Amino acid sequence: MSLDIAAVRAAFPALALTDDGVPRGYFDAPAGTQVAGRVVDAMRHALIDACANDGGHFRTSVAAGAICDAALQGAAAFYNCAPDEIVFGLNTTSLFFQFAPLLASDWRAGDEILLTRMDHDANVSPWLQQAQARGLTVRWLPWDRETHALRLDLLPELIGPRTRLVAVGQASNYLGTINDVAAVCAAARAVGAISIVDAVQAAPHILIDVAAIGCDMLCASAYKFFGPHAAVMYLSRGLQAQLHPLKVRPSVDTMPTRFSPGTPSFEAQAGTLAAIEHIAWLGDQEGTATTAPLRQRLVAGYDAITAHEADLSRRFLSGLAGIKGLTLHGIANANRLAERVPTFTFTVEGRDSGALAADLAARNIFVWSGYYYAWEPAGVLGLRDGPGAVRIGLSHYNSMAEVDGLLDQLVQVIG
Repeated sequence: MSLDIAAVRAAFPALALTDDGVPRGYFDAPAGTQVAGRVVDAMRHALIDACANDGGHFRTSVAAGAICDAALQGAAAFYNCAPDEIVFGLNTTSLFFQFAPLLASDWRAGDEILLTRMDHDANVSPWLQQAQARGLTVRWLPWDRETHALRLDLLPELIGPRTRLVAVGQASNYLGTINDVAAVCAAARAVGAISIVDAVQAAPHILIDVAAIGCDMLCASAYKFFGPHAAVMYLSRGLQAQLHPLKVRPSVDTMPTRFSPGTPSFEAQAGTLAAIEHIAWLGDQEGTATTAPLRQRLVAGYDAITAHEADLSRRFLSGLAGIKGLTLHGIANANRLAERVPTFTFTVEGRDSGALAADLAARNIFVWSGYYYAWEPAGVLGLRDGPGAVRIGLSHYNSMAEVDGLLDQLVQVIG
């Protein structure tokens, strides 16, 4: 499959912006992608034509309710679950912190949790803080410095009858590795532990299927997959039944409001649905009927994304290999592209990462430096302190010409 890159780029208003005639090079996608134009339109509609709380009999309230219902249906298709297993929130970090005390309410001293040394801290600190407050033992799943993969062979000795929770990221925002989260969740399920998946970095790149993963909770932030600052959580019915939500007394004790402490952002829900529909539109471009079920269109859309990003990654990795003194912290083998997302973190011998990012910014190329809240993987590599590393992320809206231009600028900046 090959994307019509001109049509894709036209779908993102920000990609047409220039500064003093110089195009902007958006290579900062792991921290937040650009927003599809349909997202802006959907949010504008919600704020102007449907500006009211839901539950009323008047026109704007009915319209707000319709937005919520459609967003729940769309998010359910996105994750392959039921609409009453969807919770919207501010962002993944906030939702994990919101649910952490609910999950930990019956934890006792001597119980255990399992975290990984690869995760973004959003999927570490909420559970770590609850475990420390209640006297639990915290176990850690390491990753292999050579393969950049989690040591899944260690799961049998790390998960046992006292394990209460297992948290794992589907894709690393630092290394780019795609993890076998289904295997981790299966190991948790075998001992009755709750399984949590952070899918923030996976959502822009690969199809998510909570039924296949077998997790109890999964979350991704819409601003990482072409939408607004909002998050979508999958919360299994089984786990819902175990939790007592924090809520006001008049709030209805059924989904979708049971785990929403207050009025949601209807405009964010509208924008999130539009972001999901953008991915489905990519599938339409590849020949999927627009009348096909949304899930089917999403499958085709992600197939197109994966193919295009693999081509970009192959070109980018080839170019990086020729830069003297550059060390890539992640999978560099182009034959293993199916094992990673196009997030590339590197250091250059003798060069300050922050200064490199600033030099690229002066050329209107947007990249990040630091450790990007990836406290654990940066610590493993000894890159947590100081300027850290440079991170470049590719997205399906990047063109091959942009990647070639980026490589040329990297060579010039690094010297």
